[in-house]
Amino acid sequence: MTNPILACPLCRAPLAPFENSLVCEAKHCFDRAKQGYWNLLSVQQKKSLDPGDNPQMVQARSQFLDLDHYLPLVEAVQTILQRELQGLQSAQVLDMGCGEGYYTHQWQRHLSQHQFIGLDISKHAIKAATRRSRQISWLVASGANMPVADHSLDVLSVLFSRLMPEPFAKVLKDDALLILVWPTQDHLLQLKQAMYQQIKPSNYDPVAELSPLFSVISQQTLAFDFSLDQPEHLQTLLLMTPHGQRINAEIKASLMNQLPIKLGFSVNIGCFKKCADSE
Repeated sequence: MTNPILACPLCRAPLAPFENSLVCEAKHCFDRAKQGYWNLLSVQQKKSLDPGDNPQMVQARSQFLDLDHYLPLVEAVQTILQRELQGLQSAQVLDMGCGEGYYTHQWQRHLSQHQFIGLDISKHAIKAATRRSRQISWLVASGANMPVADHSLDVLSVLFSRLMPEPFAKVLKDDALLILVWPTQDHLLQLKQAMYQQIKPSNYDPVAELSPLFSVISQQTLAFDFSLDQPEHLQTLLLMTPHGQRINAEIKASLMNQLPIKLGFSVNIGCFKKCADSE
């Protein structure tokens, strides 16, 4: 599905469909992949040959999320989207750092009248996302240079991804909404306690980091417990988190022996609006 708000990542001119490609007025051309996504990540924007999540992490994330343990987060953000988009006929919603598309797909299913875009820098993640839905515009692109027109988005969602205040402000309409989800100190605390002798407190403060371009209008904490009773389910959770890349065999075996294991999910959900002088 071609979205009319897409912009050339090289010159920022509008992209228009031409046969099975997107072309701008400067004749920059981007072909649609056979899976249906658009690769709008220029070579200059790559910091490695294969940026983002690798195939193993993408597969683990898909397998774990499809167990629906994190469904309460889907529903909490969906409630915000429904409230924010009420009265709009066809809003533009971009999910930045969408990964393999679990959250984006769930929201689009319930809010199908709106235009959803899923963006991730990992080609492997976006390939997986295309298997979830062809009703979403899936983009391989950089969040620092989102290939959408300036002031074109009604909502930008950023779940467990890095903050880029200036690029966020650039693509959002003046009255648009930024939805941010980030972990609290208690998120998956049981895993951290099993893996590390000392847990360093995080100094991450997105409210301060987004200021003065954005102001927070609401913030809530979503916390719940979930249980894993299968070794393969714990394995996929470990592989999809940074902790899984650092765990040694002895600690991993100890965790497996604790099955079934109860874990705590805990995140902050913040809603932000652009400040009047953010431009």
